[in-house]
Amino acid sequence: MKDGSPERSCISCRRVQGKETLVRFVLAPDRTVVPDLQGKLPGRGAYVCQNMNCLREAAAKRQFARAFKGEVRGSGFDLLAPMLEHLMRERISGYLSLANKAGKVVSGSDAVMDYLHRGTVGLLFIASDCSDATRQRFASAAERQAVACCLLFDQHQLGSLLGKEQRGIVAVTDSGFVDSIRNELNRYGNFFEGGVW
Repeated sequence: MKDGSPERSCISCRRVQGKETLVRFVLAPDRTVVPDLQGKLPGRGAYVCQNMNCLREAAAKRQFARAFKGEVRGSGFDLLAPMLEHLMRERISGYLSLANKAGKVVSGSDAVMDYLHRGTVGLLFIASDCSDATRQRFASAAERQAVACCLLFDQHQLGSLLGKEQRGIVAVTDSGFVDSIRNELNRYGNFFEGGVW
């Protein structure tokens, strides 16, 4: 945590930490609890550690109602977890699409393998529905280059994000996009399967 950065406590475990390491939730006008992943929505915020246990406990113990001082809607774990997953996937998708528009994405087995061998890949997406042999081949090549891999999207989803047909292997080349996408993937991986490894 940087010196002087704002601190908040998790409404579940009460641990105090830097605001940027927590997930913020706010109330919509109808008093529905919604995640605020960018931390920019107006109103009072309630914060939860970046892990599923704290989110589950906060929902089970009605900590959102306590934090927002009154009855709230949509604060059940079965509603919050899917909403959080959807919003996180949207943010990762958005960054990947931006990287593609900026010309910092390579797709296709041969092209990606060539970039891996040249050491110019910063992050590798392997489609979750690729064959085991393909997954192992690219994961091994990425490991040799110390490149993180992600299995978050299937071939159809990866292709759609790039405005193309199905894509099994997609690489983000070394660029400023890599850190942004990795940060989002790491946060996603704290809650759900499919982050970077």
